Amino acid sequence: MSLLGLLDAGSTHGFALKRRYDGLLGHGRELRFGQVYATLARLERDGLAGGVGLEPGEGADRKVYAITPDGVAELDRWLSTPNLPSGRPSELFTRVVLALASGRPVNQILDSQREVYLSRMRELTGSRHAGDVVDRITSDFEMAHLQADLRWIELAGARLSDLEAGVTTVMAKGD
Repeated sequence: MSLLGLLDAGSTHGFALKRRYDGLLGHGRELRFGQVYATLARLERDGLAGGVGLEPGEGADRKVYAITPDGVAELDRWLSTPNLPSGRPSELFTRVVLALASGRPVNQILDSQREVYLSRMRELTGSRHAGDVVDRITSDFEMAHLQADLRWIELAGARLSDLEAGVTTVMAKGD
C-alpha cells in the first residue's frame, strides 16, 4: 500500500518512487530496487496502477506509473480502515504520511484511530480483574502501548502543519 499511496501523490517512475519511500517511510528500512519493481508489477497486474509513458533516464528510458481509479478506491479503503491495536504505530505513521503526501485529511484518520484505541482500553479495563496474573500483566502491557499510541496521536495532531511541511519537502526532492 505504501507505494500505491506514494503514486497517488503523483505519477512517477520506480527510481523516484524508491527515493520518496526511503525519504518518507524508510527510516533504516530502505527498499531495494527489486522490491519496488516487483511491487509495481503486482500493482499493475492487479489493476491498481499502470504505466502511463516513458521518461528519459540515465541509460534506458524509465517507465512512469500512475495510480488507477481501482487503486484510488483500494487506497481509500486501506487509509480509512483503522489498525487493530498492535503496540507499534508504524502502520499508523505510514497512513498519516501517505495521507499528507496525497492531500487527504489526516485529522479523520487520527480521530478514527483514537476511537479504536479508546474502545480497546475500555475493554481491557473492564476485564482486567477477571483473569490471572498473566492475563493482567498482558493487559497492562497492551494498555501501556495503547496509551503511548494515544500520546503519539495527540503529538502528531499538534504537529500536523510541521509534519505536512516535512512531507512536502521530501516529496519535492523525490521528483
